[in-house]
Amino acid sequence: MLRKIRILLWALVAVAIAGGGAYYSLGRQLPTPSLAIGGPFRLAASTGDVVDSEKLKGRPFAVFFGFTHCPEVCPTTLHEMSSALGKLGDDGKDLNVLFITVDPERDTIEFMKSYLTSFDPRIVGLRPTPEELPQVAKAYRAFYEKVPMSDGDYTMNHTALVYLMDRQGTFFGTLDYEEKPEVRLTKLRRLLKEGQSRSR
Repeated sequence: MLRKIRILLWALVAVAIAGGGAYYSLGRQLPTPSLAIGGPFRLAASTGDVVDSEKLKGRPFAVFFGFTHCPEVCPTTLHEMSSALGKLGDDGKDLNVLFITVDPERDTIEFMKSYLTSFDPRIVGLRPTPEELPQVAKAYRAFYEKVPMSDGDYTMNHTALVYLMDRQGTFFGTLDYEEKPEVRLTKLRRLLKEGQSRSR
């Protein structure tokens, strides 16, 4: 009787291992779906020009959605990006960093230009019109919403990620809010190495 129980148990173990192996093998063979993040845009910039995503191709770039009246997340993220750009030195000279406002009602081009003087000059502000904003936010899967305050004013909730895009404008990865500086630098260096344009 004991012998039969042992044989049955070993048979069950063998089936479990075989099943797990098959699952692992199938999982490795299944293609990872490409995230549809990013898309064409042509937006007014704090430099006084217009930034066209088509003209960005050939160099990697980073995109962050926020607003100038943001109390913490936006200035912290822009400060962290400024610090990272400084540490990258000449290696980061070809990296475009774009700050797209989700509050075009208050964030005029002039106000964004003044606001961004506190950060690395390579960070350029973009101001979509109220009609353009939903389209570009949807393309990047960025969330935003207007939140009324008790004093009659309002604030904005929004996605706190920095989107990294390669030289073709294809999604490469993200930087998370308050990510460790060394992790952020590693990701940016990888973007610059693997996502940079070939010599022309």
